[in-house]
Amino acid sequence: MYKSFSMELAGRTLTVDVDRVAKQANGAALMHYGDTTVLSTATASEKPREGIDFFPLSVEYEEKMYAVGKIPGGFNKREGKASENAVLTCRVIDRPMRPLFPKDYRNDVTLDNLVLSVDPDCSPELTAMLGSAIATAISDIPFDGPTAATQVGLIDGELIFNPTSQQKLVSELALTVASTRTKVIMIEAGANEVPEDKMLEAIFEAHKLNQEIIQFIDKIVEECGKEKSEYESFSVPEEIVKALVDFIPVQEMEEAVFTDDKQVRDANISAMKDRVVEHFTEINEEWIPWVDDAVYQYQKKTVRKMILKDHKRPDGRAIDEIRPLAAEIDLIPRVHGSGMFTRGQTQICNICTLAPLSEAQKIDGLDETKDSKRYMHHYNFPSYSVGETRPSRGPGRREIGHGALAERALVPVLPSEAEFPYAIRTVSETFESNGSTSQASVCASSLSLMAAGVPIKRPVAGISCGLVTGETDDDYLVLTDIQGLEDFFGDMDFKVAGTEKGITAIQMDIKIHGLTNDIIKEAIARTKQARMYILDNVMNPVIDKPRDHVGEYAPKIIQLQIDPAKIGDVVGQRGKTINTIIERTDVKIDITDDGFVSICGLDAENMEKAAEMIRIINLDFEEGQIFKGEVVGIKEFGAFVEFAPGKEGMVHISQISNHRIKRVEDELTLGDKVTVVCLGKDKMGRISFSMKDVAKYQK
Repeated sequence: MYKSFSMELAGRTLTVDVDRVAKQANGAALMHYGDTTVLSTATASEKPREGIDFFPLSVEYEEKMYAVGKIPGGFNKREGKASENAVLTCRVIDRPMRPLFPKDYRNDVTLDNLVLSVDPDCSPELTAMLGSAIATAISDIPFDGPTAATQVGLIDGELIFNPTSQQKLVSELALTVASTRTKVIMIEAGANEVPEDKMLEAIFEAHKLNQEIIQFIDKIVEECGKEKSEYESFSVPEEIVKALVDFIPVQEMEEAVFTDDKQVRDANISAMKDRVVEHFTEINEEWIPWVDDAVYQYQKKTVRKMILKDHKRPDGRAIDEIRPLAAEIDLIPRVHGSGMFTRGQTQICNICTLAPLSEAQKIDGLDETKDSKRYMHHYNFPSYSVGETRPSRGPGRREIGHGALAERALVPVLPSEAEFPYAIRTVSETFESNGSTSQASVCASSLSLMAAGVPIKRPVAGISCGLVTGETDDDYLVLTDIQGLEDFFGDMDFKVAGTEKGITAIQMDIKIHGLTNDIIKEAIARTKQARMYILDNVMNPVIDKPRDHVGEYAPKIIQLQIDPAKIGDVVGQRGKTINTIIERTDVKIDITDDGFVSICGLDAENMEKAAEMIRIINLDFEEGQIFKGEVVGIKEFGAFVEFAPGKEGMVHISQISNHRIKRVEDELTLGDKVTVVCLGKDKMGRISFSMKDVAKYQK
């Protein structure tokens, strides 16, 4: 007999069924939030994986189209690789969970979340976050949880917890906060330039609600939780640590890592490892497999002590000092826009491409409020950027996550489709990496968008803060602009992007069991200070507002508004009319259901010809309107003149000339270019033209 637990959460019922399904998993929770249903499971291997020096955690989020009553599109009628939303959801589940597993645990662990049904008003992503926490908490897998998560929106200045799909559409904020019993452990946010004080309020209020959820989870664990299993520890033996410290004095380790050049530091550590291997070979060969781990731990301890106790950073900077900065635009010829941003040994080049709205990305997923997006940001991280060599296998979860973070940071400042009817793609190429390339991508993207003539509201900049903690909650140091080593050995990567008005995106990764309110306040204050410095002193002197036109090689767009009832006339039967316009003018044409027509091309004259054709087709034909056309048909009683693709009118034989003619062929032949004036419509609704009266109406 299974057990069921329920609580009211933000006005809807959250129900957890335990021991109902998937009983062979280490832990399983069938989650119901409203009508959203997610099966969350946690499983672990019986033995540790050999030959690794990390905790092998895998997080899966499986979107099934049956959950929203759809059959997958395309030829293969089954779900394929994970969507971008699924990848991002896996990352947001992973980040608050990973720090709570033992650091020396080497058993494979998989957290799997299967979306079975979706209620648009109850987020399946949030349900999966709660489900993973519950499944792991009740399992026998070592885990220092539970965690809880809450989504927060902001509408008319009021905070909304776990907003519905319609509320999300008008919300100024999309914030997710995960917590432990005492601290905030994960923050992810997209925001419409929300002020820092409002963001802090939202974070802290979400943390309060998370405590209610944790109390609910504690009751489930109390009744259904398994005893946590013992595991084989893979921490470095103390005798090896002591032997290493005796051989490599602390001062020597400090000198090895105390440099602002990543390659020099790597070379120093590599040489040190070689010496340690040679030394251990002489005293105890069985210690050699531990060298990498032991040197890593020694290096980490040294760097943390230097920062926390001595306030010395590896590259010699002050605690709140940013590395040397540089920005430039237009470094790549012929592309629609380009910008490069450099911070120390982190360098990102961003290229902007503009296209018709028809090239916006189509989205086929579980969120039925999003079927496309016109702004796409992609991030690439080649091995040469860190001085390594490996084949390119396409973007991984990290690359997708970094691209989405920069995209989220820039969406709030983009113009509307009516203001700027383009699809926009920016690509961030990582030329060098030594800490926080995602935030350098934000800066470079902002530069390239303005260089491309995209009328963004304001420039956006991003920066990351780090953290080193001691034994107590008040023993900590926040670092501005962390480099790779400080991220690697530190406790936090707190990324914040925004404009001069407020925050547009946050992503927080930590390796400890949460942050206090004071740390969060200081990190947000420090990132604002750094962001304003970057905007005022580095980016704005290069370009402080968008260019007033798109580049020479970018497509140009003319936008018209036509009567929606006449869209069929413009398109024509089976698309004949619109395809004829495209063939004659070499342009691209997009028409929306509400009558917005976008004409895209490189030749202004041809674009205007296409626009004029569409304007003519859209006319209500009245007496006195003058058109130019081509004779396409000759009959005994008159000639037919095509004045726009698919649009013809008749010139009666009596209206061809001021003198009497016996045969139409005496005056006109097929293909003649003529000017005609509209006389109105006949009883059958056909358009009547005159050639002889043109001069009269021209006056």
